[in-house]
Amino acid sequence: MNKTDLSRIKKRLTPDGHNPIVVRGVYLNSKKAVVSRVDTDLESLNLTHAERYTQLFKRAISGDIGKNLSLISFPLAEVMEGEKHARLMSLVREDLKNDEALDAFFLDAADSLMLEGNNLLLLMHDTYDTDYSSSNRQEGDIETEREVNVFKYLIFCVCPVKQAKAVLSYDFASSEFVTREPDWTVGAPSLGFMFPTFEDGGANISQALFYTKDLGADAGDFLGGVMNASGFTPVQENKERFNAVLMDALEEECSLDVVQSVNELLIDRLEESKKDRHSEEVRLSGGDIARVLAAGGVSDDKADVFVEKFNTEFGAGTQLPLAGITEDKRFEIKTPDVTVKVSPRQASQIETRVIDGVKYILIPADEGVTVNGISIEV
Repeated sequence: MNKTDLSRIKKRLTPDGHNPIVVRGVYLNSKKAVVSRVDTDLESLNLTHAERYTQLFKRAISGDIGKNLSLISFPLAEVMEGEKHARLMSLVREDLKNDEALDAFFLDAADSLMLEGNNLLLLMHDTYDTDYSSSNRQEGDIETEREVNVFKYLIFCVCPVKQAKAVLSYDFASSEFVTREPDWTVGAPSLGFMFPTFEDGGANISQALFYTKDLGADAGDFLGGVMNASGFTPVQENKERFNAVLMDALEEECSLDVVQSVNELLIDRLEESKKDRHSEEVRLSGGDIARVLAAGGVSDDKADVFVEKFNTEFGAGTQLPLAGITEDKRFEIKTPDVTVKVSPRQASQIETRVIDGVKYILIPADEGVTVNGISIEV
């Protein structure tokens, strides 16, 4: 599933009522007891109300694949004869009208989630009539009659519900300011998924697109509970393990210059993939990263050590998502007392130097320097 595929689905999530989007859900209290249920379709709602729902579902498929978004593959046995996959397929085929499957899904989701406070669990269904064009189709193939132009899918999201504070509000009827009682408001999704994924105008029923707001959250229990999928590692944990392998392998060669150079090379590759909206998620093996290290100034011996330690930590043949191990938003240098943050593209301006036997981190300060908002001369 690439950026173009994802963009096409997001364009479906509009509140204008033209798309046959059905919404079902349960509102749970802090003890995971059902307080109320949601059973509606966007066509029956006013524009403002429908837009609130579409914003939530759109958020649940937003972010970068390899970072906030992860492609989760179902085990082959689960796709062929697994109960969890069969239930999801039933919900897709039957447009969320199978109440027994729906109740069982929400029960498993609630049981497998670590929830704090009240939460709204929402599930939407959409039917998308799409032009089918397979990249795998060979020239001269004769396509048999089958339903290839209809894509049915689900989006699920978990939204925390919190009580807002009492505020002063203007009441037009009385022309006075009155105290508005605290309301329970629905927040942005903390996690969610889309099933099946959308590829070449059709469905890939062996994958789901998983979303998490917290890159450090462990969603293994949830994915196991609703998909019987295993092996999920939080993005933040993978990044910390990768950094540890890098530092352990490079030792004295893990200098500022090397980290700057390697980070810039990885960002270049990431940006190149982002420009191609048809490209799939970029994943790198230990050997791929070793070649980047060598190009960034690391010796061949240290690059070989990195591959060995990478394979030991992650497993031979493992590929990590590039977006999950690369910092393309900021370049941060931290000491016990000081933190310096710059744009990754400006990282080359930072250098290290030893002055009178003391090690320093230096940054340019020719102009535009402020202290607590006050411009100063250096």
